[in-house]
Amino acid sequence: MTKKTHVTTTINGEETEFLCEPRQSLLEVLREVLDLTGSKEGCNNGNCGACTVLLDGLPVDSCLVLAVETEGAEITTIEGIAQQGHLHPLQQCFLEGAALQCGICTPGFIVGAKALLDRNPDPTEEEIRFNLAGNLCRCTGYDKIVRSIQEAADRLQSAT
Repeated sequence: MTKKTHVTTTINGEETEFLCEPRQSLLEVLREVLDLTGSKEGCNNGNCGACTVLLDGLPVDSCLVLAVETEGAEITTIEGIAQQGHLHPLQQCFLEGAALQCGICTPGFIVGAKALLDRNPDPTEEEIRFNLAGNLCRCTGYDKIVRSIQEAADRLQSAT
């Protein structure tokens, strides 16, 4: 039996404590220990981006981060993107723009796009495509995703 490590972190704005084995990925702990199942396991080797979360504001593949490494960190998952019961403009634009089909890649795209818009509120199409190059979609094609992110950027700018 492997000794478990106590980790204290902030997830979606709430201080959270959990026990995990040193070998467990953040994705595994999010899904199986904390029941935050929005981040999806696609490839489990960092190639698809379906498990993207924000770790101290930066997008990371949670399948590649050991949960023990998140001690004291701030994590935002797809569950933390909507605020006060209202969809984030990215989420709303993905729905309205039909930028999703099966839904496996969608959380990773939205979390990654949020990180982009947080640092660059008016990205070009090229910047959007470059910043989301690590996220793979096998269903919708990328044009609807890019257009939805552009629309969300416009809405966020007009709201300020």
